[in-house]
Amino acid sequence: MTFEIINSNVLTTRAIKKESIDLIVTSPPYNVDIAYNSNDDDLSYEDYLTFTKKWLSRCFRWLKSDGRFCLNIPLDKNKGGQRPVGADITKIATDIGFQYHSTIVWNEGNISRRTAWGSWLKASAPYVIAPVELIVVLYKEEWKKTSGSGISDIQKDEFLEWTNGLWTFTGEKKSRVGHPAPFPIELPRRCIKLLSYIDDVVLDPFMGSGTTLLAASENHRNSIGIEIDADYCQLAKERLRQMSLFLERDNPS
Repeated sequence: MTFEIINSNVLTTRAIKKESIDLIVTSPPYNVDIAYNSNDDDLSYEDYLTFTKKWLSRCFRWLKSDGRFCLNIPLDKNKGGQRPVGADITKIATDIGFQYHSTIVWNEGNISRRTAWGSWLKASAPYVIAPVELIVVLYKEEWKKTSGSGISDIQKDEFLEWTNGLWTFTGEKKSRVGHPAPFPIELPRRCIKLLSYIDDVVLDPFMGSGTTLLAASENHRNSIGIEIDADYCQLAKERLRQMSLFLERDNPS
């Protein structure tokens, strides 16, 4: 299996060929003022949606006609005002040309982030905060996959569990990975095994610490990651190197 790390901007890179990608799995910046090294995560909401339209349009061109897209985004946000982020981004994607398939609700089982209730014990202005995120499943033209090796590696128990649109597993710790907003490897692993074939090409246009590439490599897919920050690219390379050493030790020739 091959992996490629591209230290570039998703909006300007020319390193991805048109209609060359089987599956995109990514979690873009949420615009909640996370302290990334090389990205402004505190745009106005209008500018954030404009940015979203630009990068989604590029992904649309990169996907094969039967390509799929797993988009991990918030359900909503309340920082700077209540916003239906999931609905707005899904609408942008379908306006671009993506076909909508379904939405997986990811229950992180993490309610510790609830730090505000609005009007405490009063009906005047309470906050309702759902401790979940979305994985919006989109495709380009045809849902039925006809390209690729045709070889699936998903197990029966995995298929039965993962085709239920409520996924429950814990999030990833920033301190363990060394990135301010990592997602757990379980998220791309499920998307990759459920929605792609062995030897397919998986892209993460916001690679971060390289978790999608790790999941792809572990499951015999080729992968490409785009990341604007050179330090995060180096972090991803090191994580992939460590995984390769582990796999070599676990499967000696």
